[in-house]
Amino acid sequence: MPVASAAAGGGVGMVLGGGAAAAAVVGGDDAVVMQLAAAEGEETVITINCPDQAGLGCDLCRTILEFGLRITRGDVSTDGHWCFVVFWVVPRSPSIKLQWVSLKNRLMSMCPSSYSIPFYPEISQPGPSQFYLLKLLLADRKGLLHDVTHILSDLELIIHRVKVSTTPDGRVVDLFFITDGMELLHTKERQEETCSTLIATLGPSISCEILSAEGFQQGFSSLPPKISEELFRVELADSEMCSSSLSAELKKVQTATINFDNSLSPAHTLVQIICADQKGLIYDILRTLKDCNIQIFYGRFRSDKKGSVNKGLREVDLFVKQVDGKKVIDSEKQDVLRSRLRSEMLHPLRVMIVSRGPDTELLVANPVELSGKGRPRVFYDATLALKALGICIFSAEIGRQVASERQWEVYRFLLDDSKEFPLANSVINRNCVVDRVRKTLMGCYN
Repeated sequence: MPVASAAAGGGVGMVLGGGAAAAAVVGGDDAVVMQLAAAEGEETVITINCPDQAGLGCDLCRTILEFGLRITRGDVSTDGHWCFVVFWVVPRSPSIKLQWVSLKNRLMSMCPSSYSIPFYPEISQPGPSQFYLLKLLLADRKGLLHDVTHILSDLELIIHRVKVSTTPDGRVVDLFFITDGMELLHTKERQEETCSTLIATLGPSISCEILSAEGFQQGFSSLPPKISEELFRVELADSEMCSSSLSAELKKVQTATINFDNSLSPAHTLVQIICADQKGLIYDILRTLKDCNIQIFYGRFRSDKKGSVNKGLREVDLFVKQVDGKKVIDSEKQDVLRSRLRSEMLHPLRVMIVSRGPDTELLVANPVELSGKGRPRVFYDATLALKALGICIFSAEIGRQVASERQWEVYRFLLDDSKEFPLANSVINRNCVVDRVRKTLMGCYN
């Protein structure tokens, strides 16, 4: 396909024919083919070759992030009707239980039918997933909420809302509103598998029940105006990046470099980005362009190389057009897009800790895509960070709130104050919580 080779410059074919040739292949002639890594630490190559639709690259990256994978490199090409995408990926953590066949099936489900085009960029949206209520009753302990979240993640159950409450006798009632990535939770077998896995991991004393949650709607979180203004403020300090974990060279570059070049292509604008590498960066770039109605026709993502002066940086080159098919020439439009990209790359998540009466509450917020999709693995990472600090969660909930002319997903954790790690009157400990949660979310620990 000419457009694919033009975008990749021959690089895709050369890499795919290289050292990974001996690895197992999942998919064969399907639209999604996976060349699994031959050994631990090596890259798995995911190739997608299917009809295109607006925002497909963003959706693919979101799913890869949801499965706990990091995109190390990528090549993207499309003529507006057919796309060719190659991602090189590695697990973010050895503890992640990867289901490659399930990932392939999820990616396959996103590929449009060859009969659904050529009306690009019109999108035929899939129907909404069925919501279910998972009810758990079990004994409380430190890190429990994250352990449950980890099991649900391995089962490909997606958490949309959670209510956790602790009873006076030390028991915990967990209510999870979930959807099933495999779309099988309506079956008795899938429900039994879910409860059996939870009981086998957490102990036989737990009570597990799964009910239909038909009519469920994502709740809206109502924060006090002063806290809301602070959490959702437009401008944030660059120091809120996970800079302490970066190389000495990168600490000198505290901002993203974003340049526009209209001289290299008669039909496309080249957007060149150099930014600190962090968890979900490619997803953040593509969701921003998707929401701004910017279409990518060719793209290449590169990570730093050992010994490179750009160690710790991610380089991204994208040839794009506006939704009307025109280049991005207007300087004001470039400035708006540059500002939006910079904000979304450097500060994709907001974290703060506040007092809620006599208690301490952790707030985590991320912007919601215009399509209504939230960011994956936020609840997983936040509970992982709190577990690492030994902090118990007294209650938790997920809701949505409109602020700064957009919708946000808000995670609220009411934290248990302990003698070992007091929070009520300790600014140092509170800052430690915020720092640990933010760095975990940004991939500084995983």
